[in-house]
Amino acid sequence: QVQLVESGGGLVQAGGSLRLSCAASGSTFSFTAMGWYRQAPGKQRELVAATTTVGSKKYADSVKGRFTISIDNAENTVSLQMNSLKPEDTAVYYCAAKEGTGSLSFDAMNYWGKGTLVTVSS
Repeated sequence: QVQLVESGGGLVQAGGSLRLSCAASGSTFSFTAMGWYRQAPGKQRELVAATTTVGSKKYADSVKGRFTISIDNAENTVSLQMNSLKPEDTAVYYCAAKEGTGSLSFDAMNYWGKGTLVTVSS
């Protein structure tokens, strides 16, 4: 059974930084990609950043140049360094993992963590 556990959320002022981490356990050998997704109140869940296990990365346009995703295949962890945070980054951030090839959109991911809240104050 796969488990994804996020950590690192919290409250930060605009312009500040946070680092989110996700630890995966269980049958992780089948993962081909991991990523971070977010959902703000009243909005659809969306891709923030994702990476394949061989290092191909994808970012939402809104976070390019500010956020960096990294994966450690040996440790089964994926991290998201978030810099220059803005109030519009406020959301619940979810870690997700995928088996197989194809899209990295949220509806193509197979496993999900419970989420961690990031609040950016103005």
